[in-house]
Amino acid sequence: MTPNITRAEPRQLGAEIFQVATGSSEPIYRQLIEQLRRLQAGGQIAAGDAMPSVRDVASELGVNPMTVSKAYSMLEAEGLLVRRRGLGMEVAARASGNSDLASRLELLRPSLERIALEASQLELDSKAVITLLTSILKGK
Repeated sequence: MTPNITRAEPRQLGAEIFQVATGSSEPIYRQLIEQLRRLQAGGQIAAGDAMPSVRDVASELGVNPMTVSKAYSMLEAEGLLVRRRGLGMEVAARASGNSDLASRLELLRPSLERIALEASQLELDSKAVITLLTSILKGK
């Protein structure tokens, strides 16, 4: 787990905070939204951190700027991001990070459900899947 780090100064986040899986059935804007929710819940981004510009994210990921704009707008409507007039978006004050364990696990549930379905379709043994996941988590 990543500890919640208290920062004296907000940071300028780079576009590299996002990654997209172009072959995924999940729309790219949803991938961006879910990634930012997880980063917030895990305490890896903090209130006041400045978001990378729509143009920077779109360029870095090779996606349409409207896709990034849609994700940012939805996160703003949700209250996770706030618009700073003339300065761009930043992480909202309510985004304190380090939600309780149950909340963070719930954010992981959709991904694990997709993995479980794919493992079942491939007729993989659950022990083999868990061993692979454990190896990935350990960085091996």
